[in-house]
Amino acid sequence: MKSKVYVTGVSVVAALGGLLFGFDTAIIAGAVRFLKDQFSLGAFGEGLTVSIVLVGCMAGASIAGAASDWIGRRRFLLISAGLFFLSGIGCAIPQNLGQFLVFRFIGGLAIGAASIVSPLYISEIAPARIRGALVSVNQLAIVTGILLAYFVNWALVGAGPHNWRWMFATGALPAILFFGLVLRIPESPRWLVKQGREEEARGVLERVGGEVSAGAEILAIKETLALEQGTIRELFKPGFRTALIVGVFLAVFQQITGINAVIYYAPRFFESAGLARSSAIFQSAIIGFVNVVFTLVAIALVDRLGRKPLLLAGSAGMGVSFLLLGAAFKFQLFTGGLVLLFTLLYVAFFAMTLGPIVWVVIAEIFPTRIRGRGMAIATASLWLADFIVSLTFPVIADKLHESFAFWLYAAMCALNFIFIAAVLPETKGKSLEEIERRWLRAN
Repeated sequence: MKSKVYVTGVSVVAALGGLLFGFDTAIIAGAVRFLKDQFSLGAFGEGLTVSIVLVGCMAGASIAGAASDWIGRRRFLLISAGLFFLSGIGCAIPQNLGQFLVFRFIGGLAIGAASIVSPLYISEIAPARIRGALVSVNQLAIVTGILLAYFVNWALVGAGPHNWRWMFATGALPAILFFGLVLRIPESPRWLVKQGREEEARGVLERVGGEVSAGAEILAIKETLALEQGTIRELFKPGFRTALIVGVFLAVFQQITGINAVIYYAPRFFESAGLARSSAIFQSAIIGFVNVVFTLVAIALVDRLGRKPLLLAGSAGMGVSFLLLGAAFKFQLFTGGLVLLFTLLYVAFFAMTLGPIVWVVIAEIFPTRIRGRGMAIATASLWLADFIVSLTFPVIADKLHESFAFWLYAAMCALNFIFIAAVLPETKGKSLEEIERRWLRAN
């Protein structure tokens, strides 16, 4: 029991990187309408202001994988905490759009780093039987950060012409907390074994699963490491190449099925449905609450039902939800809360399936020596897809109508369903070493 409490506590600390990830990505949802007025932004400028953070995310994700393989997971979590703090303060004080974009890019570096290293760290310290649930805690932290951002937006919407500055400044506080708590957690035991620091790794694993389990796990880690070359070229060989394809495609589909069009632009399309700005921001907070609740459902189910069945159900449910939402906008069915209802239905399906489980899978499937670099490729692909969705949604909505965008995302959900059904293996209940040996057998 003590070991479960310990590993859960350590995972929660690492997941605070996810909370800052969620807060920093979603705070723009309430701020962007005021930034649009402040800097006289058109549709492209609005899209750039929202999506510049994602360019930073791609850069941060690209750097974090190799860097965390080199200096360790814990040290890179500390670096990301410092970047979150710098971004929160910097975005609150710009005198022009260029300065704001620079600090949002820095925030993106922090988000990109946390998006890799937080779930990576948790996957490497968690026992196989509860790994899915603990990695999903990171997604719970992300959606909690999104919800917190929505409530901050709602609370500050009437705070005067500089309300958007305060919205960003509040992100500096959890960054300080994150930095302080990461100082108190151990390094990843798998990274320690890879570095030859076996006794340190044994101490961590004994606290996680007991002395007998620790010895067996270290032996399995060392045996599997001996089979690896530790070079990036390994990811492009048969077996691991399939793992890379799975990781990249799942990451891209998580984004092109439309989630961040909803997270970033929810106030916009609620306003398009006739709501006042403050009411639109409040309804966005309801989205954040549903996101949290159904992520808890995912945590309860992921190690029971498995990854693949939940991902299939989620893709189908999300697609149907976007078909209905597109119809509501096409035929202007704006009474009776239909727009909010269909949006919440989509968010619920995403939150209990693709939201957390994609992060679980891409944290599981890569070999230990280059797990960070494998996750970096998948996660950088995710942020590139997110950037494209975020930059293009306002343009598509203005030029072709919101309904076209929603139906396009529904089509992506259908493609994702086909890909998962055809390619994705089940990893429920398997140790990271068992998963890796499965790929090696395919070589």
